[in-house]
Amino acid sequence: MNLFSTLEEAIEAAREEFLASQSDITADDASVSQFALQKYVMQDGDTMWQAEFFADEDDQGECLPICSGEAAQAVFDGDFDEVELRQEWQSENTLHEWDEGEFQLEPPRDLEEGEAAAEEWEDDDSPSDNWA
Repeated sequence: MNLFSTLEEAIEAAREEFLASQSDITADDASVSQFALQKYVMQDGDTMWQAEFFADEDDQGECLPICSGEAAQAVFDGDFDEVELRQEWQSENTLHEWDEGEFQLEPPRDLEEGEAAAEEWEDDDSPSDNWA
């Protein structure tokens, strides 16, 4: 997972990664069908971004699909308004870091809740866990 401090950097990195995965085409010939994005808020309060482009609308990655078809191609081609993309982002989809490299949709309320969430998420599905 590559995170970037600016949306523009994240989109540029996603563009480069897409082109690297499609070695038989040039940037001018590239055709994308989906643009996906994810916003992260780190423990220190910094906002980070991750972006992905896909050739097929059915492809999935780590990010949430934001636009498809011509709109995705426009973002790939650099024909987008960063302010508009930020406005389209729904804050309830932002992932908040609660432990180093671990994210959840809600920001940690306090240390005790963070520890309780960690215990729940570390459920190893052992027989003792299933008896409760």
